[in-house]
Amino acid sequence: MNKKLVAALSGGAVLLMALSGCGGDDSETKTNDWAKKVCDQVQPQLTKIANANTSIQQATSDSSKPADVQKTDSAAFQSISDAYKSLGTAVNGAGAPPVVDGEQTQQEAVKELNATSASYAGLKQKVDALDTKDQASFADGLKGVADELDKLSKNGDQALQKLQSGDVGKAMAKQPGCQKPAPSGGGAAAPAGESAS
Repeated sequence: MNKKLVAALSGGAVLLMALSGCGGDDSETKTNDWAKKVCDQVQPQLTKIANANTSIQQATSDSSKPADVQKTDSAAFQSISDAYKSLGTAVNGAGAPPVVDGEQTQQEAVKELNATSASYAGLKQKVDALDTKDQASFADGLKGVADELDKLSKNGDQALQKLQSGDVGKAMAKQPGCQKPAPSGGGAAAPAGESAS
């Protein structure tokens, strides 16, 4: 189950790297300046998400106590929620990308990032509400959280995809701040009470 959780988190981090433009014909300098403004703030958030992902992997094993898994997942979801909120603020603060429909594209991306932040905050509340004294009930509840996370990672990325196309996308791909952080840690483990299949 937490394999799903970790895969969804990884997908979200990859999606965030995609904060990269939408095609247009403005000067390369303006485009590169805009990309740098956003990417300088993106890297710490990508690192925060990668670290949250790693903490879930490390805390989730057949020998993990439900209370420990709950505490770790809760903190990870809070961290990811904060990261998405910061990314929304970064894209908002950078202004509209210098491309056709740049302002609309920016507003849609900010709205999407803020909605994603709220969704992760909701997942944190659900994890916090799970009963850690009943391992079977906890595992079932965690599976429900993973299912929601899976849906979250598959839906709602249209504005970010639009933001990542074209000249701005190329400019952002060159910025060190928009490079994906190297993942730390190994493969995902299953949560307490579930097999690793």
